[in-house]
Amino acid sequence: MRARSPEREGFAERGGIKIHYEIFGEGPQTVLLLPPWAIGHSRVWKLQVPYLAHHFRVVTYDAPGNGLSDRPHDPKDYTDWKRVADAIAVMEATETERAIIVGICTEAWTATLLAGEHPQAAQGLVFFSPVSPYGESLPEREANSFDDVLESHEGWAKENRHYWLSNYRDFLEFFFAQAAYEPHSTKQIEDSVGYGLQTDPKTLIATVDAPEYLATLRPDDPEVAELYRKIECPVLVIHGDCDKLVSPTRGAAVAAVTGADFVMIEGGGHLVWARQPVRINLLLRDFFERVFSDRKAPQEQRASRNGGAAQRRFTVARNRPRRALYISSPIGLGHAQRDVAIADELRRLRPGLQVDWLAQNPVTRVLENRGERIHPASRYLASESKHIESESDEHDLHAFQALRRMDEILVNNFMVFHDIVRDEPYDLWVGDEAWELDYFLHENPEEKRSPYVWMTDFVGWLPMPDGGAHEAFLTADYNAEMIEQIARFPQLRDRSIFVGNPEDIVPERFGPELPDIAAWTKQHYDFSGYVTGFDPAVFADRAKLRAELDYSADEVVCIVTVGGSGVGVHLLRRIMEAYPLAKKRIPTLRMIAVAGPRIEPASLPAHEGLEVRAFVPDLYRHLAACDIAVVQGGLTTTMELTANRRPFLYFPLRHHFEQNFHVRHRLERYGAGRCMDYACATPETIAGALADELRKPVAYKPVESDGARRAAERIAELL
Repeated sequence: MRARSPEREGFAERGGIKIHYEIFGEGPQTVLLLPPWAIGHSRVWKLQVPYLAHHFRVVTYDAPGNGLSDRPHDPKDYTDWKRVADAIAVMEATETERAIIVGICTEAWTATLLAGEHPQAAQGLVFFSPVSPYGESLPEREANSFDDVLESHEGWAKENRHYWLSNYRDFLEFFFAQAAYEPHSTKQIEDSVGYGLQTDPKTLIATVDAPEYLATLRPDDPEVAELYRKIECPVLVIHGDCDKLVSPTRGAAVAAVTGADFVMIEGGGHLVWARQPVRINLLLRDFFERVFSDRKAPQEQRASRNGGAAQRRFTVARNRPRRALYISSPIGLGHAQRDVAIADELRRLRPGLQVDWLAQNPVTRVLENRGERIHPASRYLASESKHIESESDEHDLHAFQALRRMDEILVNNFMVFHDIVRDEPYDLWVGDEAWELDYFLHENPEEKRSPYVWMTDFVGWLPMPDGGAHEAFLTADYNAEMIEQIARFPQLRDRSIFVGNPEDIVPERFGPELPDIAAWTKQHYDFSGYVTGFDPAVFADRAKLRAELDYSADEVVCIVTVGGSGVGVHLLRRIMEAYPLAKKRIPTLRMIAVAGPRIEPASLPAHEGLEVRAFVPDLYRHLAACDIAVVQGGLTTTMELTANRRPFLYFPLRHHFEQNFHVRHRLERYGAGRCMDYACATPETIAGALADELRKPVAYKPVESDGARRAAERIAELL
């Protein structure tokens, strides 16, 4: 799922060729993001567009040859001057008179020509790894002929027309491994290969065969100096110092001849905008704001926007309350319950503490019912829950791959967090499985401004067996990157809290030649014990609780709930189909199906005597009162049932590594619940399992009730 959809899209036309464009955001100040070479398309900017569109009007388009644009096969349609004409056509179609124009690699040259020939259109320029007559070439890229039939195609010899026609994908995989050569770049390479596969080798060959003006120029040609001299607007050049596609000397030379700001990304390859999105987003926004405000100082810029003298207010630290920003994962409702409990304990330990929540649906449903303070910038968060639902199939969610494909959402949400803490003082940040916060803080440690607490109830990405060697490699690579981050910046997390006990950690390794998960976690985490968010002792008088909830003593109450996302709708329907059969076995059965905040109750099947309820704020009370429950394999609900010593069936989502490995391991340690396989569970077997579990005595290990207090005590030390 995309982090942000365009406000408008359409087609421009140049010489009968259709060029697809998209417009994001509103306002008079426009940024035009040129597409890359036809080996990719406008989605290369997916990690920049959502953030920039919060602040500017952003126009992107697919160049002819890829994406949703036409694919002409005549090389004359791909010359550098035709690419300039493409950009002008898009500007005219989108009613863009002036813009800051951003170009990558060869498109930096396109932007150069555009700014020289159409100075009124270019308010500013940004060049990433610019191709130019200036600077040095890379001999390894020029050592082999593109046109000849070669005996061998090792390395850059794959950059050959004959090889493209017979082994196009292999070329793409090699090319983008060079473009994103930095360790742990599997996702950037995978995305780029996917973009490349959206065109074909014949089209790409046509772009190479195009008569290029650039190819006719030498560095000492007066014409080259004149081209750059025509640029009248501010310029920013960004280049990775380890770029294997375009020599960094070219970026430095272009910056020198244009008088540009020059940023060299140490350790950066060619795809720095994809590999270092936070740093690039901040560089771009800063440059754009300076250009759009005629390079005024920030306070002068604000004054001009407000139409008068700039006014700024500061509060002396001793006069303001201590403030914590709490980021609670929206994937399910479990985090909300425990996080509110921890926040309550924090406020008890530190009276006057103000807790602001950066959260989204369904977590906000719980917070709103509690009267908690939800930060207004939460509305800018891209929906993680919707993404997870879009990735799911019938009781099937490849959780690891879904998270990998959530990259643009995570970048957007980190940038929302960044803008909040840049402008507002907080004494503490708490992230409960806020993956974007933890990852991008470790990638950009200079952005840390407050004590930071990381919380999780599992450690280690694990491959599903049918994922084969490739998934095993990917999960190990992700684990290795996390381990390296912690080793490189061990003090970035001021507290790392595992919501559970050492025995709850799976007996696995992070990957071949990587540490044992349990040993590493014990070394790097504090353990709070499980956090239920309630004291089971409160429900010791179940008869009283059942009376409060309108459950009579002579009925068997079965609660069916599948979490806060819409992923569990298929399980919910199957359990409801089992109700008539179960009712025959258990005549006093009363089944209550809880749809949750993201499933429409009216969409579910109806059976006489079966109740369907929408979102239930205090569901844990109903779970404590029930006789039996049927749930998905999520940790929160299953542990609430375990703490209240209620029998239950649980169905881990297929391909959900956390539910199948981490949660199941923990439940087996407690001796709790009966694991069921959705693929084999018919309504008949479900009905039989319900009857069987009701007859079995409950002998679970006790669950501690002081987890929230223990977690809060460790966090409060930072205040």
